[in-house]
Amino acid sequence: MDFKDIRITVIGAGIGGLAVAYLLQRFGAQVTVLEQAEEISEVGAGLQVTPNGVAVLQAMGLADDLAWCSQRARAVVLRHHREGREVLRLDLDQYAHDLRYYFVHRADLINLLADAVRRSGAQVRLLQKVNSVVPGARPTVQLANGAKCCADLVIGADGLHSRVRPTLNSSAAPKFTGQVAWRATVPNRFDLPAEAQVFMGPGRHLVAYPLKDGSLVNLVAAQERRQWAEESWNHGDDPENLRQAFAMFGGLAAELLADVRDVKLWGLFRHPVAQVWGRDGVALLGDAAHPTLPFMAQGANMALEDAYALANCLSAADDLETGLAAYQARRQSRAAKVVEAANGNAWKYHLRAPLSWPAHQILRVAGALAPQKMVSQFDWIYRHDETAR
Repeated sequence: MDFKDIRITVIGAGIGGLAVAYLLQRFGAQVTVLEQAEEISEVGAGLQVTPNGVAVLQAMGLADDLAWCSQRARAVVLRHHREGREVLRLDLDQYAHDLRYYFVHRADLINLLADAVRRSGAQVRLLQKVNSVVPGARPTVQLANGAKCCADLVIGADGLHSRVRPTLNSSAAPKFTGQVAWRATVPNRFDLPAEAQVFMGPGRHLVAYPLKDGSLVNLVAAQERRQWAEESWNHGDDPENLRQAFAMFGGLAAELLADVRDVKLWGLFRHPVAQVWGRDGVALLGDAAHPTLPFMAQGANMALEDAYALANCLSAADDLETGLAAYQARRQSRAAKVVEAANGNAWKYHLRAPLSWPAHQILRVAGALAPQKMVSQFDWIYRHDETAR
């Protein structure tokens, strides 16, 4: 498809929105990104860019920049919650040395993508809150200030509370999983290596890994509980609530939690994968299409995959609607499979006695006898290369 004179509006300047804006602008489209915040920023949290996400950044010419602002992951280490003893080490250097995993601060990845978007010539407009989108041959975006703007294609990359998703899909109430998660960063006064430490406890687990130049540690703590919490990344909580929830954790885990001074809490909800991803000049990507629980570290990576697939499908199609149909056919089943894997993964870290001891023993034996198999069990996620299609 010839992108000359094609106007595209991307709603949301997150990871997926910025990535697709850059890719489409590079194809020759005239791209405008609308962001409701007063600045493009992400603060206070880390994420894992797994090899499937790195493949997209590589195709965008940004993988080397990512390497400069992140920590390359060397291992994933599962530990007992009380004394921190090692249960299983997944050695990425030895058994996945051909792949690149990174621990990166969200703000650094957002800045990397935002700089690339600005260099590409795409326009970024801040303080643009979207009320609704009307599909059609020339879809219309209705802004909260009363203004309207039209485009040939509107892309909803506006997250799990998307204003665009209801344009294409009937509303479905999310289901509380019975789990909440806290996120925080603390100083790396323990000189933690570039490894993901997973402390497994009854009904809860804690993940810790270094960020930036190794000076910070990212913490994500998930707990099973009946008490509901708001589904928001920006809901503040008292650090003492986090420490009380993990009071049975000892050793390094307890010391990391003791250093938390500012923490965010969010409820974990399951959302159905969208039935319609693109139609009548409107498309969805990332959490707007398939909100994903954080238990496979795939939220950002799937958004990057979506961005590349959408741009690629549109470029190969004769017209927008054909490209949108190809995009949905290419991405929907994979997204659903990854979402389901994330839905079912947390319980493995939350086993209670008497099941936890034999389960941990099985992990130790499996790690000793078949380390390559243990590392490669999710190759269908991490070795997937959306850019090779």
